[in-house]
Amino acid sequence: MDPITLILTALAAGGTALAKGVLSEAGKEAYKSLKGLTRRRLTGRREAEMALAKYEEKPEVWEAPLKDALVETAADRDEEIITAAQQLMAVVNPQQAAMGGYNVQIAGDVQGFVQGDHAEVTMKFDNRPEARKK
Repeated sequence: MDPITLILTALAAGGTALAKGVLSEAGKEAYKSLKGLTRRRLTGRREAEMALAKYEEKPEVWEAPLKDALVETAADRDEEIITAAQQLMAVVNPQQAAMGGYNVQIAGDVQGFVQGDHAEVTMKFDNRPEARKK
């Protein structure tokens, strides 16, 4: 699972479980941690903060704006946020977590990253020295 999908999935799953009253104390703490870290990353971006707040209520409506905000703020490369999302998913969906479904490891600069089932992706990178200076 790619980092953005992991973060969005964890926020949606945690918010849904919390609203239904089926989230354990450990889950509540994990959700609070993930949401807090994400909120901190988006601080000062009014539209992004609103997308995060509204995402819990209607993930299908607010997913695109929140996803854009997470990419723009490099939340998908924040190890603390990714770890918090993994921990929340381990509580919300322990079977999938046990199978390694939420494992993401990123080291160094990433030009392209795809992880998941049945992904079809085309990536083109310009590695000429003059292109890298832009």
